[in-house]
Amino acid sequence: MNKIYYLASCDTCRKIIKTLPKVNDLVFHDIKQNPLTEQEIDELYQLSGSYEALFSKKAVLYKTLGLKDKNLTEADYKKYLLEHYTFLSRPVFIINNEVFIGNTQQNMLKVMKAFDL
Repeated sequence: MNKIYYLASCDTCRKIIKTLPKVNDLVFHDIKQNPLTEQEIDELYQLSGSYEALFSKKAVLYKTLGLKDKNLTEADYKKYLLEHYTFLSRPVFIINNEVFIGNTQQNMLKVMKAFDL
């Protein structure tokens, strides 16, 4: 199953969604309305190999909580990802059992290429 984890109130996510090809099997998962479960976080971990890779260091809470000054472990990243949706680097795509994290131009080119398969 192909899936996108996104935030409906995020302008960047909305812009990206508008550019996506019309594919019928893409499941949309708004992480604010439907928070990630531990099982979903673990699935993303299995695909990415790291909780840190899923973690957004651009999140306001990251700075507010002083996390940038701490030495976070993988367990810490997982804990924060489960605590608040804002810590997920968005959007996250799972396409053909491959994960694509974030909104960089390079990443989005890979996403578009993956849809061509």
